[in-house]
Amino acid sequence: MVRSTTDVFDASSLPGTATTTSTTTTTKSTTSTSGTSTSTASTPTGTLSHTGVNIAGFDFGCDTTGTCNSADMDPPTAGASQMQHFVSNGMNTFRLPLGWQYIQPTLNGTLSSSVLSQYDSLVQSCLATGSWCIIDIHNYARWNGNIVGQSNGAVTNGNLVNLWTQLATKYASQSKIIFGVMNEPHDVPDINAWAVTVQAVVTAIRSAGATSQIILLPGNNYTSAQVYVSNGSAAALGTVKNLDGSTTNLIFDVHKYLDSDNSGTNAECATDNVSSTFTPFATYLRSVGRQAFLTETGGGNVASCVTDMCTQNRFIKANSDVFLGYLGWAAGSFLTSYVLSETPNGNTDQLLVSSCMYQSAL
Repeated sequence: MVRSTTDVFDASSLPGTATTTSTTTTTKSTTSTSGTSTSTASTPTGTLSHTGVNIAGFDFGCDTTGTCNSADMDPPTAGASQMQHFVSNGMNTFRLPLGWQYIQPTLNGTLSSSVLSQYDSLVQSCLATGSWCIIDIHNYARWNGNIVGQSNGAVTNGNLVNLWTQLATKYASQSKIIFGVMNEPHDVPDINAWAVTVQAVVTAIRSAGATSQIILLPGNNYTSAQVYVSNGSAAALGTVKNLDGSTTNLIFDVHKYLDSDNSGTNAECATDNVSSTFTPFATYLRSVGRQAFLTETGGGNVASCVTDMCTQNRFIKANSDVFLGYLGWAAGSFLTSYVLSETPNGNTDQLLVSSCMYQSAL
C-alpha cells in the first residue's frame, strides 16, 4: 500500500509484513530519575527517563483498519525473560501492544477474562522488573473499519471511554503504568474531533483513579513525529487537560522510522531524522512547554541503521528536556529473522539494540 512519505506510518503494521511462525503473520505495523514526568519542559540533563522496546504479540492480527483476527493473536511467551534481559542492560520501559477486540470482544462489554488474564501476566512481569509498562490499544483509532467518534455513531467516544474506564480502574493503583490511548490514528477527517475523543478518554482514566500516571496523546498520520505539528495534531491535542485543568503527565505520543519511504519495512536506513524531524519538533515543544515520547522507532540490523539510529537517539538523549525517551520496534513474538527484529538471541542482542538502543551505548 502506497502512502505519502510525509505520513511516516508504521507499515510494519500492514498485513503479512512480518512472519512470527511458519503459518502466522503479524499486522503490526535508562535508568529513571523519577517516577513521573511533567508536560513542562526544563533544562536537558542528557539522560532520558525512558528507554526500552515494544513487546509485541497481543496485537498480532490487527490491521490498519482496526480489524483484528483473534486466530493471529500471539501472546509473547518469552516477553518476561526478554524484559528481564533488557532491564539488566539498562532499559526501563516496555510498550505492550493489545488488540481492542481481543480484550473487549463486544463494544461496551466486559473485558475478556481469558485475554485479560494472559495480558495482565505480561503486565505484571513488566512491573516486576521495576519498569514502566505502557498499555497500548493497537487499533489505529478504529474498530472494524469505523473511526472512533467519526463514523456516524458506529463507534462512539463512549465506546472507547468504556474500554479505558475498565482498564484504568484495574491499574489505577500502579504508578508505573502508562496509558497509551491509541496506536497510530490515521486518515482521521477531523483532528479537533479526535482531540475531543482523546479528552474523553483522559477524563475517564483520571476519573477512574489513575490521577497521576502518564497518558500518551496520539496524533493523525500514524502519529508521525515529522508532521505532528504541521497536521494540526499538536495544537488540537494541546487542548487536552487533566481534571484539574493542568497538562501534567499528558505527553505527545509520536512514532518515526528511518527507511527511505518512512514505512518501517525496509532493512536499510536512509535518514537519521535529526534535521527533518526532531530538531524542529524540539523547538516547537520548547516553545509551548510540552514533552513528547517516541514510542516506536526501528531499523534493520545493518550498518546504515546503526549509523542513523545512533545519531537519532543521541539527539533525543541530548534533548531530554522535551523528549522522555524512545522505544524500539520490536521484540516479543517476533522472530529474530524479522526485518526490524529486536528479539534477543538468548542473551545476545540484535546489532541495532546493542549499538544504539541502550543509553550507555550512545
